[in-house]
Amino acid sequence: MHHPRSQQTLEAFQAFLTTPLAAKLQPHSQADWEKSVLDLFHQTAATVPAYASFLHTQGIDPATIQTIADFQHLPLTTKDNYLRQYPMAQVCRQGQLESCDMIAVSSGSTGQPSFWARSLADEFQIATRFEQIFHDSFQADQRRTLAIVCFALGTWVGGMYTANCCRHLASKGYPLTLITPGNNKPEILRVVQTLAPQFEQVILLGYPPFLKDVIDSGIAQGVDWQAYQVKLVMAGEVFSEAWRSLVGGRLGSTNFCYDSASLYGTADAGVLGNETPLSICIRRWLADHPDAARSLFGESRLPTLAQYDPLSRFFEVQDGTLLFSGDNGIPLIRYHISDNGGLIAYPQMLQFLQEWGFDPIKALQGKRGVYPLPFVYVFGRSHFTVSYFGANVYPENVTVGLEQAPICEWVTGKFVMQVTDDADQNKQLAIAVELAPGVIGSEEQRNAIAAAIHQHLRRLNSEFANYVPEAYQIPGITLHPTGDPDYFPVGVKHRYTRS
Repeated sequence: MHHPRSQQTLEAFQAFLTTPLAAKLQPHSQADWEKSVLDLFHQTAATVPAYASFLHTQGIDPATIQTIADFQHLPLTTKDNYLRQYPMAQVCRQGQLESCDMIAVSSGSTGQPSFWARSLADEFQIATRFEQIFHDSFQADQRRTLAIVCFALGTWVGGMYTANCCRHLASKGYPLTLITPGNNKPEILRVVQTLAPQFEQVILLGYPPFLKDVIDSGIAQGVDWQAYQVKLVMAGEVFSEAWRSLVGGRLGSTNFCYDSASLYGTADAGVLGNETPLSICIRRWLADHPDAARSLFGESRLPTLAQYDPLSRFFEVQDGTLLFSGDNGIPLIRYHISDNGGLIAYPQMLQFLQEWGFDPIKALQGKRGVYPLPFVYVFGRSHFTVSYFGANVYPENVTVGLEQAPICEWVTGKFVMQVTDDADQNKQLAIAVELAPGVIGSEEQRNAIAAAIHQHLRRLNSEFANYVPEAYQIPGITLHPTGDPDYFPVGVKHRYTRS
């Protein structure tokens, strides 16, 4: 059977297989990037019924959008004002859901899942992000490599997407073998001990705190990680360079810029950018020079620092948050995902570092992983959420636990949640709860609150239930008096999260 989609898939696959990585990442001009995103806009307006309707309701004629300045005046799209306003088929090209061959799931703030359609052809540009890491950081084109997918499998977006992209790399000729235990820790450790000795290196792919838990559990069981040349591919969390050094040290890492890398991605559109040896080198230097980091990012905390290909994902910044446009099963134009962050051009980054007396290219000593791609930095979601083992934890989920009797008689309903690190860099979901006036608080009440929040987080947030290991699911609760100045100051707009 001949079908246009099969031809499209074949052409995309052939292009992926035959185009060297360096050719894909060759320098392009700002004009090239702008033309690419304008072409995407016009294609989407012409072929996606929902986007055509969205523009019509805004009184916008697509023919009037001719320059990047015109483009930058287009209304933002979000889950609420766009994706949730139309049937899924209408946000796909030609209004045909069957034009996509796979649907993945991510949880929303109320526990209602969000569904994301894509086709095989969409995966190849994402596979290039994996190829950057596998080729430039791990030299997986030259080493027999075992890739172990430790993301949750099933309908969840991370596991299947990662597995598919790794298989695409194997199809391209990388000496890469894939296995998918998912986030089953005993099975991961069994796989490592059985198969790792047959390969030159092992790559663990998963959420940072879960991978650390796997590594620590392996050490406790006598796994000799250092014998296996273990590398890490991570996503979903901002972690410190101290964390990278600690975990890397337990694996026997000898070059932190080349032994791990993090992906910046979303369920909405796959991987948007990725750490490179260059970006990691810069970030590790910034971690040791907080004044320079504060000057560069405007904050004392250190964000994820990645590089991206503007021909694949075109970023913009508005009011300190990121927008992107990109093709996918569901094409997205000026899509607002509420990530706090910003953009830094490649020449601007090198100039800034030169002014501070640092040359990252010299520090990398001419090794792989230096491309003149722009940088994107990401602090995390601007909405009141925290990311924990890759799962977004929402205040709405926690509130339900505090509303149960008799707990609702003890508390005001205010709380502050954050993800903390213990002395061994293990993560914990910490929740400070405001007690009702006159309530002193007891150990029994603290335990009851922790149990209720845990119960309803599992019930309402399917990502939390599936991503977070059971040993880390019960939150750490602290009880505070009404109006506690550190967490619940009187007369100040309350924030439910803390970095």
